[in-house]
Amino acid sequence: MKQSLTHPVVIGGGPVGLVLALSLQQSGVPVTVLEAQQHGAMYGDGRALALSYGTRQVLEQLGVWNALESKVTAIETIHVSQQKGFGRALLKADEHQLPALGYVVSYGTLMQALDARIAESSSGLDVQYQVPVQNLHVDANAAEITFQASVNADAQSTDVVSTPLAIIADGGRSLESIPGLVRETKHYGHDALVGLVKTELPHRNIAYERFTPLGPMALLPNGEQFSLVWTGEQAYIDQIAALDDAAFLQALHQAFGDRVGKFLQIGKRGKFPLKLSKLDQTFPAHCVVIGNAAQTMHPVAGQGFNVGIRDAMALAKIIGRARQLNGALRTG
Repeated sequence: MKQSLTHPVVIGGGPVGLVLALSLQQSGVPVTVLEAQQHGAMYGDGRALALSYGTRQVLEQLGVWNALESKVTAIETIHVSQQKGFGRALLKADEHQLPALGYVVSYGTLMQALDARIAESSSGLDVQYQVPVQNLHVDANAAEITFQASVNADAQSTDVVSTPLAIIADGGRSLESIPGLVRETKHYGHDALVGLVKTELPHRNIAYERFTPLGPMALLPNGEQFSLVWTGEQAYIDQIAALDDAAFLQALHQAFGDRVGKFLQIGKRGKFPLKLSKLDQTFPAHCVVIGNAAQTMHPVAGQGFNVGIRDAMALAKIIGRARQLNGALRTG
């Protein structure tokens, strides 16, 4: 089945795609979202996200923050230090007349709040789940998206939708099907190890960033614990990841120091490679790429997710302005 639309289609129903969709809907621009996974599939995802204060303001504007406020952990102070270096740097929210410098929340919790807000929304926002995109063809007139849709429990069909603007916000999973989009990737040769750690002393809403000769590490207040991000050369992170819990906590204490007392417990550990990835600046007409699909960056300072949110809001503003000027998005 083929359908022609006159409004944007967002590929990817993660936080960046849903923030964009809510912003467009709030501006009176109809929007369709295509998400490959089933509804609620990410609710159990415990990955920690660091939200900037600017992202909080976006979520307030979209009516999402009220559902999140009791579930986030505020970062009121940022403590920066260097191993074997003298002194420290402190950034404090109250010195900048802010309630917090940022917030930590799990990916799954943010998704639940966004989905709840979408459920409250009136017409103009259509989210379709379990519709993986198979192909995206862009020409001078429109973008044509081919996706797999379920007819019933036992059968599926291939559908096609034509749109004046396809927006890729799925982390880049759809990019391989688009000729002309070139991704530049630089591997740092470093990995990141992540996990939840319990400490002897309370975090007091302080986020720590510590630079060591082997790579930077961060502790972010998350509930009653800290979310750890420990980066370093791949061989070094592999070695640390292979330690038993007691040896791991000892190595962590040796690298971090005594600021939070002893490290008492480490949860499930995960690791992933670090790389800088960005698209070439030449994009085909009728197609925009935002969020991690457009660029990924080193987790130091926790800006990657927040850059994606800024992408979404900037694009929504441009689309809203174009619609006011032209009355509708045009395919020509």
